[in-house]
Amino acid sequence: MTKYRPLNSLESPRFAEVKTFMRLPYVKTTEDIDFAVVGVPFDTGVTYRTGQRFGPNAIRDISSLIKPYNVPQDINVVEELSGVDYGDVPVNPGFILDSYDRMVNTLSPLIDAGVIPVCMGGDHSITLGELRAVAKAYGPVALVHFDSHFDTIDSYFGEKYNHGTVFARAVEEGLIDVEHSIQIGMRGTFYDRTDLTGSEDLGFKVITSFEMRDIGLAEVKKQIKERVGDAKAFLTFDIDFVDPAYAPGTGTIEVGGWTGPETLDLVRSLKGIDFVGYDLVEVMPSADPSQITAFLAANIMFEFISLIALQKKDGGK
Repeated sequence: MTKYRPLNSLESPRFAEVKTFMRLPYVKTTEDIDFAVVGVPFDTGVTYRTGQRFGPNAIRDISSLIKPYNVPQDINVVEELSGVDYGDVPVNPGFILDSYDRMVNTLSPLIDAGVIPVCMGGDHSITLGELRAVAKAYGPVALVHFDSHFDTIDSYFGEKYNHGTVFARAVEEGLIDVEHSIQIGMRGTFYDRTDLTGSEDLGFKVITSFEMRDIGLAEVKKQIKERVGDAKAFLTFDIDFVDPAYAPGTGTIEVGGWTGPETLDLVRSLKGIDFVGYDLVEVMPSADPSQITAFLAANIMFEFISLIALQKKDGGK
């Protein structure tokens, strides 16, 4: 098996060469790889600030600092996996329906070959295109959704497709196994109490940030595992799950969120779930010239890849 590995930073310094995620080879292939990092630079599904189209490049740029050994998980992803930076989906700016088709066309060959896509946005509307591609191969999947927003409203200004409606559409299209799906971290202010019940009405289990602090993170981890069970799953992570003190570079911030260490610990706890795809969305580098948001995003994606490595090491279990 051809082993696609990152560049050796003892031979080529981290600030050199064309930027790819974790310095992985930029190769558009479905052969001899376990995972592919794919950028989805679409941001015209947002309802507030734009600029998430530049998220993939910002994450790639700073990800050169990430090394392959994950200490808490005791896994070296390079030793276990072969992976590539697959480049970007050729989205059509301003045209969301056409862009969804382009996402499916780009991701389906990877998924059909058994490659796990690790996508980076882009705004959260992109997850609908990714779920369409995943469901073509696997049928409805459990959704593990970290966010400060539910993203299950029916429409916005009469429009059905944007980053606030994505999971309402995914349920309508039969892409999600809602009985095994869970949303974690929702918070902020709301128009009225009915905003809190929309996701549950669709069948999701919801643990708001307010509830998380009451029951503790150990119980949150337990409930996620119990909810998903043995179902195939998709993990979607909106960077605004994190408190803006730790991730200011996003389009719709909400205070009262989670620290970087808490976030990484939560993602690490998901080992053992049968994930068939991942995404990290809503990084907006123009709001964070320090790059701390992009760097946290890159580290969360590294945790995704570590989960893939652990699953392979354990024989797919």
